[in-house]
Amino acid sequence: MSLVSSSRGSAHPLTPAEFPDPDQDIGPEAGARQSAVLAGGCFWCVEAVYRQLDGVLDVVSGYAGDSAATADYQTVCSGTTNHAEVVRIDFDARKISFGTLLKVFFSVAHDPTQLNRQGNDVGRQYRSAVFYANEAQRVVAERYIARLDAAKVYPDKIVTTLEKLDAFHPAEAYHQDYAARHPTQPYIAAVAAPKVEKLRRYYADRLK
Repeated sequence: MSLVSSSRGSAHPLTPAEFPDPDQDIGPEAGARQSAVLAGGCFWCVEAVYRQLDGVLDVVSGYAGDSAATADYQTVCSGTTNHAEVVRIDFDARKISFGTLLKVFFSVAHDPTQLNRQGNDVGRQYRSAVFYANEAQRVVAERYIARLDAAKVYPDKIVTTLEKLDAFHPAEAYHQDYAARHPTQPYIAAVAAPKVEKLRRYYADRLK
Protein backbone atom coordinates (compact mmCIF):
# COMPACT_ATOMS: atom_id res chain seq x y z
CA MET A 1 0.00 0.00 0.00
CA SER A 2 1.29 3.42 -0.93
CA LEU A 3 1.74 5.77 1.99
CA VAL A 4 0.56 8.60 -0.24
CA SER A 5 -2.59 6.71 -1.20
CA SER A 6 -5.71 8.79 -0.94
CA SER A 7 -9.21 7.72 0.06
CA ARG A 8 -10.59 10.52 -2.09
CA GLY A 9 -12.48 9.29 -5.13
CA SER A 10 -15.67 10.08 -7.00
CA ALA A 11 -17.94 12.00 -4.65
CA HIS A 12 -21.52 10.81 -4.45
CA PRO A 13 -24.52 13.08 -3.81
CA LEU A 14 -26.11 10.80 -1.20
CA THR A 15 -24.92 10.16 2.31
CA PRO A 16 -24.20 6.48 3.00
CA ALA A 17 -27.40 6.19 5.03
CA GLU A 18 -29.39 7.45 2.02
CA PHE A 19 -28.08 4.78 -0.31
CA PRO A 20 -30.88 2.53 -1.61
CA ASP A 21 -31.16 -0.86 0.03
CA PRO A 22 -30.76 -3.96 -2.13
CA ASP A 23 -34.11 -5.01 -3.61
CA GLN A 24 -33.17 -8.65 -3.04
CA ASP A 25 -31.28 -10.27 -0.18
CA ILE A 26 -30.27 -13.58 1.39
CA GLY A 27 -31.90 -14.49 4.69
CA PRO A 28 -30.80 -16.73 7.57
CA GLU A 29 -32.77 -19.61 6.08
CA ALA A 30 -29.71 -20.10 3.86
CA GLY A 31 -27.70 -20.65 7.04
CA ALA A 32 -27.15 -18.68 10.24
CA ARG A 33 -23.41 -18.37 9.59
CA GLN A 34 -22.57 -17.06 6.14
CA SER A 35 -19.51 -15.55 4.47
CA ALA A 36 -18.87 -12.80 1.94
CA VAL A 37 -15.61 -12.15 0.07
CA LEU A 38 -15.14 -8.58 -1.11
CA ALA A 39 -12.30 -6.69 -2.80
CA GLY A 40 -12.14 -2.93 -2.36
CA GLY A 41 -8.50 -1.91 -2.55
CA CYS A 42 -6.24 -2.18 0.48
CA PHE A 43 -7.49 -5.02 2.63
CA TRP A 44 -6.31 -3.26 5.79
CA CYS A 45 -8.92 -0.56 5.22
CA VAL A 46 -11.81 -2.80 4.23
CA GLU A 47 -11.15 -5.10 7.17
CA ALA A 48 -11.14 -2.14 9.58
CA VAL A 49 -14.61 -1.09 8.41
CA TYR A 50 -16.28 -4.48 8.71
CA ARG A 51 -14.86 -5.29 12.12
CA GLN A 52 -17.10 -2.53 13.54
CA LEU A 53 -20.43 -4.08 12.52
CA ASP A 54 -22.74 -5.98 14.83
CA GLY A 55 -23.33 -9.48 13.52
CA VAL A 56 -19.88 -9.74 11.96
CA LEU A 57 -18.18 -12.73 13.55
CA ASP A 58 -14.75 -12.49 11.96
CA VAL A 59 -12.90 -10.66 9.18
CA VAL A 60 -9.84 -12.17 7.53
CA SER A 61 -7.64 -10.37 5.02
CA GLY A 62 -6.50 -12.46 2.09
CA TYR A 63 -6.31 -13.01 -1.64
CA ALA A 64 -8.70 -14.38 -4.28
CA GLY A 65 -8.69 -14.74 -8.03
CA ASP A 66 -5.63 -16.87 -8.70
CA SER A 67 -3.70 -19.90 -7.44
CA ALA A 68 -2.50 -20.79 -3.96
CA ALA A 69 1.06 -20.78 -5.29
CA THR A 70 0.90 -17.03 -5.99
CA ALA A 71 -1.11 -16.04 -2.90
CA ASP A 72 1.58 -14.15 -1.02
CA TYR A 73 1.91 -10.42 -0.49
CA GLN A 74 5.10 -9.86 -2.45
CA THR A 75 3.86 -11.74 -5.50
CA VAL A 76 0.39 -10.17 -5.44
CA CYS A 77 1.88 -6.67 -5.11
CA SER A 78 4.06 -7.32 -8.16
CA GLY A 79 0.91 -7.14 -10.28
CA THR A 80 1.78 -10.35 -12.11
CA THR A 81 -1.17 -12.40 -10.77
CA ASN A 82 -4.94 -12.20 -11.08
CA HIS A 83 -5.32 -12.04 -7.31
CA ALA A 84 -7.14 -9.19 -5.61
CA GLU A 85 -6.64 -8.12 -2.03
CA VAL A 86 -9.87 -9.25 -0.38
CA VAL A 87 -11.53 -9.70 2.97
CA ARG A 88 -13.61 -12.69 3.98
CA ILE A 89 -16.41 -11.56 6.28
CA ASP A 90 -18.01 -14.28 8.40
CA PHE A 91 -21.32 -13.06 9.71
CA ASP A 92 -24.46 -14.07 11.60
CA ALA A 93 -27.24 -13.75 9.03
CA ARG A 94 -29.77 -13.44 11.85
CA LYS A 95 -28.21 -10.08 12.76
CA ILE A 96 -26.84 -8.71 9.50
CA SER A 97 -27.42 -9.70 5.89
CA PHE A 98 -25.32 -10.08 2.77
CA GLY A 99 -27.24 -7.16 1.30
CA THR A 100 -26.35 -4.90 4.23
CA LEU A 101 -22.69 -5.83 3.86
CA LEU A 102 -22.93 -4.81 0.20
CA LYS A 103 -24.55 -1.49 1.13
CA VAL A 104 -21.61 -0.72 3.42
CA PHE A 105 -19.18 -1.90 0.72
CA PHE A 106 -20.53 0.52 -1.87
CA SER A 107 -21.26 3.47 0.41
CA VAL A 108 -18.33 3.48 2.84
CA ALA A 109 -15.64 0.83 2.34
CA HIS A 110 -14.31 1.96 -1.05
CA ASP A 111 -14.97 3.86 -4.29
CA PRO A 112 -16.51 1.37 -6.76
CA THR A 113 -16.04 3.67 -9.75
CA GLN A 114 -12.24 3.45 -9.78
CA LEU A 115 -10.98 0.84 -12.24
CA ASN A 116 -8.15 -1.36 -10.97
CA ARG A 117 -7.17 1.11 -8.29
CA GLN A 118 -8.12 2.88 -5.07
CA GLY A 119 -6.57 6.32 -4.82
CA ASN A 120 -2.86 5.96 -5.51
CA ASP A 121 -2.91 2.20 -4.98
CA VAL A 122 -2.87 1.12 -8.63
CA GLY A 123 -3.13 -2.36 -10.13
CA ARG A 124 -5.61 -5.19 -10.61
CA GLN A 125 -4.84 -6.39 -7.11
CA TYR A 126 -6.70 -3.29 -5.89
CA ARG A 127 -9.76 -3.79 -8.11
CA SER A 128 -13.34 -3.55 -6.89
CA ALA A 129 -14.94 -7.01 -6.93
CA VAL A 130 -17.54 -9.20 -5.30
CA PHE A 131 -16.33 -12.80 -5.21
CA TYR A 132 -19.63 -14.66 -5.04
CA ALA A 133 -19.77 -18.08 -3.41
CA ASN A 134 -23.09 -19.10 -5.00
CA GLU A 135 -25.73 -17.99 -7.47
CA ALA A 136 -27.78 -16.23 -4.81
CA GLN A 137 -24.89 -13.93 -3.93
CA ARG A 138 -24.22 -13.23 -7.59
CA VAL A 139 -27.84 -12.25 -8.26
CA VAL A 140 -28.10 -10.02 -5.18
CA ALA A 141 -24.87 -8.21 -6.06
CA GLU A 142 -25.74 -7.85 -9.75
CA ARG A 143 -29.17 -6.42 -9.01
CA TYR A 144 -27.81 -4.05 -6.38
CA ILE A 145 -25.13 -2.65 -8.69
CA ALA A 146 -27.79 -2.06 -11.33
CA ARG A 147 -29.97 -0.29 -8.76
CA LEU A 148 -27.14 1.96 -7.58
CA ASP A 149 -26.23 2.88 -11.17
CA ALA A 150 -29.88 3.62 -11.97
CA ALA A 151 -30.11 5.84 -8.88
CA LYS A 152 -26.89 7.62 -9.94
CA VAL A 153 -25.45 7.46 -6.45
CA TYR A 154 -22.07 8.11 -8.08
CA PRO A 155 -21.47 10.48 -11.01
CA ASP A 156 -19.47 7.71 -12.72
CA LYS A 157 -20.51 4.17 -13.55
CA ILE A 158 -19.74 1.44 -11.01
CA VAL A 159 -16.97 -0.84 -12.33
CA THR A 160 -17.18 -3.55 -9.65
CA THR A 161 -16.71 -7.00 -11.16
CA LEU A 162 -18.60 -10.12 -10.14
CA GLU A 163 -16.21 -13.05 -9.98
CA LYS A 164 -16.87 -16.64 -8.96
CA LEU A 165 -15.03 -17.52 -5.76
CA ASP A 166 -12.85 -20.52 -6.46
CA ALA A 167 -10.77 -20.23 -3.30
CA PHE A 168 -9.94 -17.77 -0.54
CA HIS A 169 -6.31 -17.63 0.58
CA PRO A 170 -5.65 -16.00 3.99
CA ALA A 171 -2.96 -13.33 3.96
CA GLU A 172 0.14 -13.43 6.13
CA ALA A 173 -0.42 -13.12 9.89
CA TYR A 174 1.02 -9.61 10.10
CA HIS A 175 -1.76 -8.29 7.84
CA GLN A 176 -4.58 -9.48 10.08
CA ASP A 177 -6.33 -6.76 12.14
CA TYR A 178 -3.60 -4.43 10.93
CA ALA A 179 -5.46 -1.15 11.37
CA ALA A 180 -6.39 -1.85 14.99
CA ARG A 181 -2.82 -2.83 15.82
CA HIS A 182 -1.21 0.12 14.01
CA PRO A 183 -3.60 3.08 14.40
CA THR A 184 -0.87 5.72 14.04
CA GLN A 185 0.70 4.21 10.91
CA PRO A 186 0.47 6.98 8.27
CA TYR A 187 -1.53 4.95 5.72
CA ILE A 188 -3.99 3.78 8.36
CA ALA A 189 -4.44 7.28 9.77
CA ALA A 190 -4.92 8.81 6.32
CA VAL A 191 -7.04 6.17 4.59
CA ALA A 192 -8.54 3.58 6.94
CA ALA A 193 -9.47 5.84 9.86
CA PRO A 194 -11.71 8.18 7.80
CA LYS A 195 -13.63 5.18 6.46
CA VAL A 196 -14.22 3.86 9.97
CA GLU A 197 -15.28 7.32 11.10
CA LYS A 198 -17.78 7.53 8.22
CA LEU A 199 -19.19 4.13 9.11
CA ARG A 200 -19.61 5.07 12.75
CA ARG A 201 -21.33 8.31 11.75
CA TYR A 202 -23.82 6.90 9.28
CA TYR A 203 -24.36 3.37 10.55
CA ALA A 204 -24.38 3.97 14.31
CA ASP A 205 -27.33 1.60 14.73
CA ARG A 206 -25.31 -1.20 13.11
CA LEU A 207 -22.23 -1.02 15.34
CA LYS A 208 -21.09 -3.56 17.91
